[in-house]
Amino acid sequence: MTRIPKSEFARRRKALMEQMEPNSIAILPAAPTYIRNRDVEHAYRQDSDFQYLSGFPEPEAVIALIPGREHGEYVLFCRERDPQRELWDGLRAGQEGAIERYGADDAFPIDDINDILPGLIEGRSRVYYAIGSNQEFDLQLMDWINVIRSKARQGAQPPSEFVALDHLLHDMRLYKSANEVKVMRAAAEISARAHIRAMQASRPGLFEYHLEAELDYEFRRSGARLAAYSSIVGSGRNACILHYTENDAPLKDGDLVLIDAGCELDCYASDITRTFPVGGRFSPEQKAIYEVVLKANEEAIRQVAPGRHWNEAHEASVRVITEGLVELGLLKGEVDELIASEAYKPFYMHRAGHWLGLDVHDVGDYKIAGEWRVLEPGMVLTIEPGIYIAPNNTDVAKKWRGIGIRIEDDVAVTRQGCEVLTADVPKRAEQIEALMAERRD
Repeated sequence: MTRIPKSEFARRRKALMEQMEPNSIAILPAAPTYIRNRDVEHAYRQDSDFQYLSGFPEPEAVIALIPGREHGEYVLFCRERDPQRELWDGLRAGQEGAIERYGADDAFPIDDINDILPGLIEGRSRVYYAIGSNQEFDLQLMDWINVIRSKARQGAQPPSEFVALDHLLHDMRLYKSANEVKVMRAAAEISARAHIRAMQASRPGLFEYHLEAELDYEFRRSGARLAAYSSIVGSGRNACILHYTENDAPLKDGDLVLIDAGCELDCYASDITRTFPVGGRFSPEQKAIYEVVLKANEEAIRQVAPGRHWNEAHEASVRVITEGLVELGLLKGEVDELIASEAYKPFYMHRAGHWLGLDVHDVGDYKIAGEWRVLEPGMVLTIEPGIYIAPNNTDVAKKWRGIGIRIEDDVAVTRQGCEVLTADVPKRAEQIEALMAERRD
C-alpha cells in the first residue's frame, strides 16, 4: 500500500485537469510488462507518470481524464477480476477495486477499451498524450483516432490537436508535496542504513558483490522491494568507471571502494554515494583527494536554497575541485583560467547533480527560456561531486592513479534553505574510519 494518501492523487488529477484546455481528454497507459527470458517477466514497476496520477500498481491499464464529464472525470480501464489468473499471478483490483481503493469515478475492463475509449475521445477537440514514450500504444491511439475520422461523414468529430501531456505533468512532478518528501526521507534513511552496513562489512578478501548483497539485504528487510537503479560497487580502479555495475572484483587492502546505491520506496528513489577504504583506513593520497571532494559536496549543498539557480551548486563544486587539484599539484595554472578552459574535466567530467523523485534522474526542466531554473521549496535534487584519476593517466604522479571518489547526498529545498535527506550516513573521513573500526562479525 502506498504511503501517499488517496486524496493526494485526487488533488494531482484535479490540478492537471485545471491546466487542460476545455473540451479535452488526457490519456495515459500503464507501463508494459517486459520479458526477462523465455516466459519469465522482469519485476513489474509502474510508469512514473501513471503512478503519480493514480497510485494504481497493475499493468494492462489506461487512465482517461476528461474534465467536465458528467459521469465522472477520472476513468480507469483495468483488468477484470479472474480467480484462475489470480491463482497464478496474484490478486487484481478489478473495476470495483479501481473505484473503491484507487478513487476512479468510472472503471471498465481493459478488454473493452476498443469499444469504449473512442467514444470518450470523440467530440473532444484536444488529446493530451505523451507521444513517443510508448510506441505500441501510440499506434493503438492512432487507430482509435482513425476510427473516429472514418465516421466523420456520419457526424463524428475527431480531435483536431494533440498536446504534449508530459510538459504539464513533469512540471507538476518537480514540486514535491510534504507527503512525497516524507516518503523520500524514509527511502533515504533505509539507504543510509544499507551504506553503513556495507561499510562495516567491508574487508580485504571479499568481493564487490558481497557488499552489494549487504545493500540488498537492508533494502528488503526495511520494506523497500527494489533498488532504485543497478547498484554500483566499484573498488580500486573500478571506482573510476562512472556507471560500473559488474560488481565482481575482489576487495584489496589499500584500495578504496565507491558505492552508489539507493532503494526505491513506493516508486520514489533515493540515491547515495559514499567512498571508503576497503581496510578501514585512508592512505594520505586517498585522504587528500577525499577532503577536496567532501569540501566540494558541502560547498555545493550550501548553494541549495530558494532563490538560488540550479547551476550555482555545480559552479561551486567546480571551483572547489579545481582549487584542490591545483593545491595538490594535479593541475597547474590560475584557477579562473583552468575553470574557463574546463581543465578540470579529465578529473570531474559530470555535473554536480540531478533532480530526484519518482525517477532517479527525475523529470523537470533545468533551464527556462535559456536561463538556469531558480530553486523553489519542494524541489529535490542530488549533490554528487567527484574526482576520478584514471589508472592510465601519465600526466600525474603514480601515487594518484586509480583513485576514484564521489560523495552524493539527496537534498530537499525548503523555505529556510535545504534539508539533507541522507545525513544519516557518515561522510567525514574520521567518521568513516571510526565506523569501520566497529566491524560486524
